[in-house]
Amino acid sequence: MALPPPSPRPERNDRKTASFVRTNFKIRVPEVRVVDAEGKMLGVMPTRKAQSLAEAQGLDLVEITPSAQPPVCKIMDYGKFRYEESIRQKQARKNAKSTQVKEIKFHAGTDVGDVTRKVKDILGFIEQGNKVKVSLMYRGRENAHRELGTELIERVVELCSEKTSVEQPPKLMGRVLSCLLAPKSTKGGAKKPAAPAQEQRPAAGLAPTKPAVGLAPTATPPSTKPTLGLRPTQR
Repeated sequence: MALPPPSPRPERNDRKTASFVRTNFKIRVPEVRVVDAEGKMLGVMPTRKAQSLAEAQGLDLVEITPSAQPPVCKIMDYGKFRYEESIRQKQARKNAKSTQVKEIKFHAGTDVGDVTRKVKDILGFIEQGNKVKVSLMYRGRENAHRELGTELIERVVELCSEKTSVEQPPKLMGRVLSCLLAPKSTKGGAKKPAAPAQEQRPAAGLAPTKPAVGLAPTATPPSTKPTLGLRPTQR
């Protein structure tokens, strides 16, 4: 009895094949469009001539657009290009901030102390830049008093409202009531400081209480009383 032919194995190197770049003598097409190391277009020429130009400069001929007709190749230092590209990718992965979704579970009969501790855990995850799924599962007789679970979830959301925003409001799925909290956005910016109080100015038509700078104060009128030691003049 003849055995059936073996089934073809799936290709495992798809990523490596897709990222493969032809360089130098691995470029098999008869002619290419060449760009020099400074980005200047040299035009279409035989592939062997382009390879000779790159070799004369101590550089590589790299196929950058294989789907074009003819393919576009650039003269460059391929080893240096790959090194700089790996550094850029490593830096991008380092700077990339992965957001995770953490889950904190409650029950309708969760004690006040446990609620306080779990709220601290939620705020800790939020400060790390993660999102938090707050879930509450009804068990047994708790299904008859689901309003208790709703009040508990609302109280947790209120306790976390200073640093979080509700991305998904509380929603009941079967026996599980859950909502999603996310870090609060800080795009609003800082508040503007209050304007200083303006000085009180006199009402229109009234003279100021203080004399103007540089002007002598108004002289007081002479007294009508006779000077001591002198008799009034007789007529």
